[in-house]
Amino acid sequence: MKVLAAFLVNTLINFIIGLLVAKFLGPDQFGRFALAMAVSMAVQVLAFEWIRQAAIRFYSARAAEDQPQFRATLDVSFAALSLVISAASVLFILSGLNFSLSNGLVALAFAAAIANGLFDYHTALVRARFQDSLYGKIVITKNILAFFLTVGGAYFFHSAAMTVAGVCVSMASSVIFARSAISDQQARPSMAQRALAIEHARYAMPIIAANFLYLAIPLANRAMISAHYGFAENGQFSLAFDIGMRLIAAVGSALDVLLFQIAVRADEVHGRDKAREQVAANMATIFAILTPAAAGLWLIMPSLEYLIVPSEFRGPFGYYLSLLLPGLFAFGLMNYAINAVFQISKATLALIGGAIAACIANAVLLLTIPSTQDAARFAIAQSGAFLGAFVTLTAFAIAYGAKWPRLRDVLLTLGATALMFATLYPMRAWTPGIGVLLVQIVVGGAIFAGIVAVFDIAQLRSHIVNAMRSLRRKQAPLTAGDAIADTAADAQRKNAETPR
Repeated sequence: MKVLAAFLVNTLINFIIGLLVAKFLGPDQFGRFALAMAVSMAVQVLAFEWIRQAAIRFYSARAAEDQPQFRATLDVSFAALSLVISAASVLFILSGLNFSLSNGLVALAFAAAIANGLFDYHTALVRARFQDSLYGKIVITKNILAFFLTVGGAYFFHSAAMTVAGVCVSMASSVIFARSAISDQQARPSMAQRALAIEHARYAMPIIAANFLYLAIPLANRAMISAHYGFAENGQFSLAFDIGMRLIAAVGSALDVLLFQIAVRADEVHGRDKAREQVAANMATIFAILTPAAAGLWLIMPSLEYLIVPSEFRGPFGYYLSLLLPGLFAFGLMNYAINAVFQISKATLALIGGAIAACIANAVLLLTIPSTQDAARFAIAQSGAFLGAFVTLTAFAIAYGAKWPRLRDVLLTLGATALMFATLYPMRAWTPGIGVLLVQIVVGGAIFAGIVAVFDIAQLRSHIVNAMRSLRRKQAPLTAGDAIADTAADAQRKNAETPR
């Protein structure tokens, strides 16, 4: 389970780095930093996301041996797009166009898009080949560099621009240091095929379009908040959204890093029906963990805010995050559970429909909610947008004939979460502090874990028991996800290396 451990450590350190950057920059500069990174993410999705998606869905150790042209095509495509973005940033600076951010910060946002894209692409390759140790090394290198360069830029210079520069260097350097281990010697640039690039871009385009629209919502909202209320208010709003999204994504991505690759392997080895069954089982696992996690986040928010949020951000942080949390929960379920239905079947066009529904919902809510003295209506609109997308995509999945988790697992998850919520809710009024936070975590965790142990919700108890047996045998699983795959489909593990 090295890849999961590395992923969780990476998430924790990113969380700490985000809080330190906010503390050292202050609301105004952090607002500029957050807007620049939102621009960077939008550019990254448009340019590079199809490459990452293709690597996750189609790349493997077997593909590296049998189809070196696949990796060569992705590498050449990334290099070519990086040159295009670099040229675009130079043209923007020379054009004299004015943006709410300085030209220098916009140029750094373009550079961050390339650096983040480079990191995400190569970690996707490593994950697809189940090279857990290498994944851990890349992540650790990036985190060490980010702590000194990104946090250091905020601490020493109190500058959004220097902080973004730190992001660029730390991301790119971590990949460069591990370049020899990541590269495929057989994949020569001359093997790159335009037809192959077009084929995989066509697969990923609906995903890219959907992700871009989802990114456009907070980007547009942040730009409007900065225009109406100033960068400081945008900083308050952005910290709440960023931390909330990271916490939800930490849970969802930690599961997705294991579960989706198991579904891909099921498709490769056993066919589409087995893969759809695995996706349904994955849904149950994600729902069973994400639901109490989201409820628990709201319950512990007063102590969490008191203990970790910089003093300049307290108050608005809890206020905005409470408004954003329902949408973040829906976004997590949609992104890590529902989307897999369409991805595993290569029927990704439906994802655009969900994103369009989100954009429409955000616009309608902004037009209908009365103006406020702060950015509350933007938080409500953004939350409503993600809820609208979740409902739309769920309806599409039903129409598509998707397989679903057992009703028993869904009801038990809701019941366990409700019992946990009822028990912990009075503690929310207690004086915030480390003691209260620990009591809430221990009591809430014990309640939910106890119900899981009795009823084996989503086979979580079986997964844990199977993993413990693997450890006792002192035999590492074939992959980071095989311990889970054993329980879900024992035959799949036995035959995982046998080609169809």
